[in-house]
Amino acid sequence: MKIPGPDHPITVQKNPDRVVVKVGDRVIADTRDALSLQEANYPAVQYIPREDVDLTQLERTDHQTYCPYKGDASYYTLLPDAENAVWTYEQPYDAVADIRDHVAFYPDKVTIEIIA
Repeated sequence: MKIPGPDHPITVQKNPDRVVVKVGDRVIADTRDALSLQEANYPAVQYIPREDVDLTQLERTDHQTYCPYKGDASYYTLLPDAENAVWTYEQPYDAVADIRDHVAFYPDKVTIEIIA
């Protein structure tokens, strides 16, 4: 486990804007409670509360990854065929504990609209 610091900063802040996630015209998630996670020089990632996601459009996969700063990630396929397009940290490390019970989407598999 690594702790975020000056050499690898991570911040988690409430996004004040509305975030809508779509595939084509199909809305997968719609929230005003997204968390924006900014890690080092990577683009910010929008973490959406599970209660604002249409979970009927997701199917859990066996795929997992590990991040030394955030912990173990589990993945979902976005039905019908966007395999491992969604991830979640069910037991995130303390530094990013706020993202528990949230999911994130790969922006190359969905459209993420941030509406001010």
